[in-house]
Amino acid sequence: MPKSLNIGNYHTRTIESKNTLTLEQVKKLIEGSKGSKIHLMILFNVVMGLRCSEIIGIKYSDIDFVEQKLTVRRQLGRDIKKNDSELDAKTYTKQEIATKTPSSVRTIDIPDIVYDAILEQRKLYEASKSRRSKYFWDLDYVCCSSYGRPRSKNFHFQHFKKLLKDLELPDVRWHDLRGTCATILLLNGMSPKAIAENLGHASEIVTIDNYIDKSKLSVVKLDRLDSFIAAVVPMDNNDKVTNDFSKNTPDIGKYIMG
Repeated sequence: MPKSLNIGNYHTRTIESKNTLTLEQVKKLIEGSKGSKIHLMILFNVVMGLRCSEIIGIKYSDIDFVEQKLTVRRQLGRDIKKNDSELDAKTYTKQEIATKTPSSVRTIDIPDIVYDAILEQRKLYEASKSRRSKYFWDLDYVCCSSYGRPRSKNFHFQHFKKLLKDLELPDVRWHDLRGTCATILLLNGMSPKAIAENLGHASEIVTIDNYIDKSKLSVVKLDRLDSFIAAVVPMDNNDKVTNDFSKNTPDIGKYIMG
C-alpha cells in the first residue's frame, strides 16, 4: 500500500457488510455456470472485475492472444448524443460508447481460466459464422448471440438469478460479483492501487471506500493471486494454473512505487 495513504482519513465500510461471495461460492458459481449462456460473462466479472457494459463490448481484436492480455476500449450502452428515434429499437441500447472514465481504458492480464473460455467461445463464434453465413453479424464481439448480435446490459439477469437459485447461492446482484473480485484480490495480497487499476477506478481511494475494512489490512501481505485462481479452478488443474498464472500476475511493486 502507498506509504502516503492514511486509511484513517477515509470513510470505510466493512467487508462483511458487502454482498460478496466466498471463495467456495465463487468456485461453485463458475463450475455451475459451465454450459450456460453467461459462463464467460461471469468469468469476466468475478475473476477480472469488469463492468457489465465493458463485458458486452469486448471484441476479439481487443485481445492480445500472444501476451494473454485484454485492452478495455469501449462499453455498450445508450449513446446520449444520438436521438433514439434515429436508431433501430433493437440496438439503441447497444451502441459503442466511450468507457465510464478515462481510467477505465486499461490493459489487464487474462487469467488462464478466462483465456481458455475465450478460446472455446471463439470456436463457437467461427462455427456460427460459417453455419449462419449471410445471417450472421460478424461484429467481432466475444459475448454475443449465436447470430453474432451484441448482448444488452440486462441479458444476464434471468440466467444469473436462475443459476443462483439452482446452485443454492446467496441472491446477490450481478454487480456484487465485481465487488467479490475486488475483495478476494485484496485478501489475497493485491494492493488497493493495483485493484483500482484492474477495475478501472480513477484512484485507489474509490476502491478503499467501497471494499476495504481497516481491521482486515493486516492480512494484505501476499504478492500473488495464486490463492484466488487455485480456489476457483478444479483441483486437478491447480498445479498448472498456479505455475502458469504467476507470469500474468500484475507487478504489485510497480503500482506501489508508481
